Amino acid sequence: MSKETHKSRLLGYLNQYNSITSLEAIRDLGNTRLSATVFILKDEGYPIKSEMQEVDTRWGTKTSVAKYTLVKNKGGQS
Repeated sequence: MSKETHKSRLLGYLNQYNSITSLEAIRDLGNTRLSATVFILKDEGYPIKSEMQEVDTRWGTKTSVAKYTLVKNKGGQS
């Protein structure tokens, strides 16, 4: 049995849900360094794009966070 890593968990999440933000990574994967994991995967050739998304804060203001998406080809494969 192979050990799950931040990389394998993130790839599984992206294949299932297509995108992720840092809050989702902390809550769902226990990954507090999402951008580092994405950097490694991109360096290994995985097609992951990032875009900034505006979200509400608990103080009633807005802030921007990165949303990472696994780019899939026309056949649905990454």
